[in-house]
Amino acid sequence: MKAPVEKNKEYEFYIEGMGFQGEGVGKVEGFTVFVPGAIKGEKVRAKILKVDKRFAFGKLIEIIEKSEFRVKPKCDIYEKCGGCQIQHMSYPMQLQFKKQRVIDAVERIGKLNDVVIHDTLGMGNPFRYRNKVQLPVRDNHGKVKIGFYSKGSHNVVDTKSCCIQSEKADKIVEIFRTWMEKYNVSAYNEETGTGDIRHIMIREGFKTGDVMVVIVTNVDKILFKEELVDKFKHDIKGIVSIIQNINNEKTNVILGNKNITLWGKPYIEDYIGEFKFKISPNSFFQVNPVQTEVLYSKALEYANLKGSENVFDAYCGTGTISLFLSKKAKKVTGVEIVEAAIKDAKENAKANGINNAEFIVGEAEKVIPELIKDGNYADVVVVDPPRKGCGQELLNSIGMMKPARIVYVSCDPGTLARDIGILAEKGYKVEEIQPVDMFPGTSHVECVVLMSRVEK
Repeated sequence: MKAPVEKNKEYEFYIEGMGFQGEGVGKVEGFTVFVPGAIKGEKVRAKILKVDKRFAFGKLIEIIEKSEFRVKPKCDIYEKCGGCQIQHMSYPMQLQFKKQRVIDAVERIGKLNDVVIHDTLGMGNPFRYRNKVQLPVRDNHGKVKIGFYSKGSHNVVDTKSCCIQSEKADKIVEIFRTWMEKYNVSAYNEETGTGDIRHIMIREGFKTGDVMVVIVTNVDKILFKEELVDKFKHDIKGIVSIIQNINNEKTNVILGNKNITLWGKPYIEDYIGEFKFKISPNSFFQVNPVQTEVLYSKALEYANLKGSENVFDAYCGTGTISLFLSKKAKKVTGVEIVEAAIKDAKENAKANGINNAEFIVGEAEKVIPELIKDGNYADVVVVDPPRKGCGQELLNSIGMMKPARIVYVSCDPGTLARDIGILAEKGYKVEEIQPVDMFPGTSHVECVVLMSRVEK
């Protein structure tokens, strides 16, 4: 059947639901239309931009009937920037939207009903929460643009201030922009692969006050770097590390493999709970330290350790969750494919006086089956996979080992739902799911899931 909407024409309709990226979902003569920026319950006028066989995408032109949950975004460039998707919703609605994302995924993808899904744990202040920001640097007819990419493109939206990063990061960016323009330092051009400066990355220790600035370059030598270093040292309180990272590959990967310390230390330090971590330019470290503590504390609660348990921590990264678990476990074995992360994990364990955590380099899907084959076992398994979820081999191995509990930490409700559906078929019951708002203003949601063994 021909779609009842046409490209470039405008239509009025009600928004009946929300898509997983925070877009409004309405219907025109039963035909689904996605409208970014619209909220459930609103009547809108939208211009159709694209029509597929089963749905269309529209641009919000006018809000005819406004939702009571609509608020004015705090960010002045929210409409252009691709960093946040749902700042136009009140914070309570953001939290409810994220809970509903999890419910929809669990029911539709995981095919699981009657699962206890708690309200999303939010923040007292859902702004200025990021301890890390990495911004592309581009040329704009002789002026320097530093900011986030606009929605669905690699066009940089020049950003003077970002309300989800710290004020200190705003100041660093302004100093950097002024320095580039004053000394005519060239910005990177993605099309030609030319230009000196590709990105600026800022990392902060929210508890220690440490600040790191990483200048990602396309060249080995930074012109006028002494002037920049002096300015940072003089104007930025807490700065302890200024790094040059060299990346001369034509790639979307931000950081290269070579770091040069221009001034200070090659790392900063920060805490999660009672544990101290060294953070280098390439280290993985959760970007919202307040909510990370909430997330990990919930994972530890769900693990329900008494002191006699062996724990496998799959996709352990730099060992952050492993250290939390080690407080109450007999032994924790962490597995991670990134060798540098395992090196950091071992150093973090040593620095915190942890002697009951072992870390192994390799794919969790291969290492854990080998551990089981060699007679090792776990009473509790914790998994914190990347967005693509767990590999089938790992899920099969967990099912065969039959640990008493599985704690699944997820950054993607879709792959989470898929995996817990598979584990349910292997004899596990989903006891409860706790969504945690790690990224206010965005459509992303983290979850911690408790699954218990049910003998069939």
